[in-house]
Amino acid sequence: MKTIVFDTGPIISLTMNNLLWILESLKNKSNAGFYITGSVEKELVDTPLNKTMRFKFEALQVLHYIENKTLEVIDSAEIKNQTSKLLFAANNCFRAFGHNMNIVHDAEISALALYLQKNADAFVVDEKTTRLLIENPKKLHNILKHKLHTKVEMNHNNVDDFKKLTKNVKMIRSVELATIAYEKGLLDKYLPNMDEPKKRLLESILWGVKLNGCAVSKKEIEQIIRMETR
Repeated sequence: MKTIVFDTGPIISLTMNNLLWILESLKNKSNAGFYITGSVEKELVDTPLNKTMRFKFEALQVLHYIENKTLEVIDSAEIKNQTSKLLFAANNCFRAFGHNMNIVHDAEISALALYLQKNADAFVVDEKTTRLLIENPKKLHNILKHKLHTKVEMNHNNVDDFKKLTKNVKMIRSVELATIAYEKGLLDKYLPNMDEPKKRLLESILWGVKLNGCAVSKKEIEQIIRMETR
């Protein structure tokens, strides 16, 4: 059985686009296990329900799919220990204004720790910083320099340590999940009665997840649409 681990962002993106339901269908079709950590659950459910007036209904939607076991929550001392190691390495990779930069947070790194512990098949993460830190830290370094308009030092030893811990991590985004749902016909009920209905449907889905936090470029969206509707 395939093992898929989710960060907070993709679940939020799907929920905000009324697409969270596709996870149950995709899980049933693929016979995969969909997992989140306690830290991710806290961000998605506990904080919205108990500490803020925003996103309560979205939190209840996520809770529904936790309670019906579409999303399974896993926590352990091993995950917490690995999270601490990953957080230390990641948040000591870059330094600016005399301080180390906290570029990642507990929830996303706990999900990465769970991925590593389970040797999972995919890590679903929309956050650009996390993806670049794993795939291309030099590019992230350049982005940080231009964004902050200041000198940013890169600690090569910590970058190398993080790369060793996260080598061979396979990542996908909510945009890929939405595309898979489109390919499997799960979204056909939304096909409009107008010219190029499939193109219009796919375009609306991809832009929806992008505008709700998925790090995907306009060029990538256009490429996906060309490939899927040719």
